[in-house]
Amino acid sequence: MEDSSETLSAPGRISSRCVYSGKVISVDLDEVRFPGGTTGELEIVRHSGASAVVPLLDIAKGPQVVLVRQYRYAASGYVYEVPAGRLDPNETPESCASRELKEETGYSAAVLRKLTTIYTTPGFTDERIHIFLAEQLTPGESAHEPDEFLELYPVSLLEAVEMVRAGKIVDAKTCVALLLTELMLSSR
Repeated sequence: MEDSSETLSAPGRISSRCVYSGKVISVDLDEVRFPGGTTGELEIVRHSGASAVVPLLDIAKGPQVVLVRQYRYAASGYVYEVPAGRLDPNETPESCASRELKEETGYSAAVLRKLTTIYTTPGFTDERIHIFLAEQLTPGESAHEPDEFLELYPVSLLEAVEMVRAGKIVDAKTCVALLLTELMLSSR
């Protein structure tokens, strides 16, 4: 008897059509084959990807992190976040993390450790964010983009994690980054 899973075509894209292309994202209408063999159309937001970084300050007095409090139009106000930004064409995630750390906070890191890579919302976008921990920081001058409205918010890691638990930090990449940092530091 033939295995029915072998007679079905593999899941994946059948065709794709770009319906919007902008500065930050594009939107494709994809015809896809699902694992069960049926087909359908999905709207997919395409994104170049990004890097996020947890700037870790003085560990001797208890770990502190530098968050940014940034205006986000889509969230209708200010949001606490770790520094982050889109990858430039042909830029590595590590270079992007270092660049965004410097641009948003002024800090440079002697040590940059990869924590993880996440999909932000895999139900409708291919955006991936590479998350890093920055250590042994040296202060310097920041260089914000014209559309960035942010202020630095240094806080203990313990307080930042409490802000996640209390719903004061609602940005997904920041929640993941802070909780992974806490987990990593507790196992050192």
